[in-house]
Amino acid sequence: MDMARQSTSAPLPVLLTRPEAEARGFARLLVSRFGEMVRPVVAPLMVPRLLNPRLPAGPFEAVIFTSAQAVAGASRLSGLPGRAYCVGRKTAEAARLAGFDARSADGDAGALVAAILADPPKGALLYLRAADTRGEVAERLTQAGVTTVSAVIYRQDPCPLSAEAVALLQGAGRVLVPLFSPRSARIFAEALPADAQAALGVAALSPAVAEVAAELDPARLVVAGHPDAQGMLDAVATLLAEDSPP
Repeated sequence: MDMARQSTSAPLPVLLTRPEAEARGFARLLVSRFGEMVRPVVAPLMVPRLLNPRLPAGPFEAVIFTSAQAVAGASRLSGLPGRAYCVGRKTAEAARLAGFDARSADGDAGALVAAILADPPKGALLYLRAADTRGEVAERLTQAGVTTVSAVIYRQDPCPLSAEAVALLQGAGRVLVPLFSPRSARIFAEALPADAQAALGVAALSPAVAEVAAELDPARLVVAGHPDAQGMLDAVATLLAEDSPP
């Protein structure tokens, strides 16, 4: 079945709880691939706040980015090295636009650590990250012999669900919810209305996200085959196929 064809049924709501810029970007990808089969509902549960930290003393051979938001924070800083190791293609693209010579690991934190260790730098690395993060990137690299120092350059402050999102979750229909991190899954679980009745179809970026999302007791939980936007679109496609007539 061509998932991009128009559906004869009402579009299925897809609740996007990422920070607004990322949520709207994924909404465009959803509409581009699935057309009128989906109705993206942008309802951020986190608002990014860029910080101005005092950076650790260098020199550093390269920086590490695990999100495009970290790149945005780094763009406000001076004295950074020109090379960047990035967790995925989207982050690497943002880093290149910001002027870095960026290399993508095309995966998750584990893939990033493995890519760096496969061709280790001679000098130390600077990991510019969020206040809340997983994967222990700096610790794992340092233990493996690549000195890596962390600096927190942004926060993701929680915010309440929009009235539209609350009303959607209080309804009895199906709602698809792509979740991109364990923290976002946890915040969504805490924000879920006590009287929620919606049958949730959750697309989880990774097994770690799925572990937290399972606590939502979703009607269906699909883990992306690859931890990136394409993998998440494929997971949404699986959920949509289950809702589509033969």
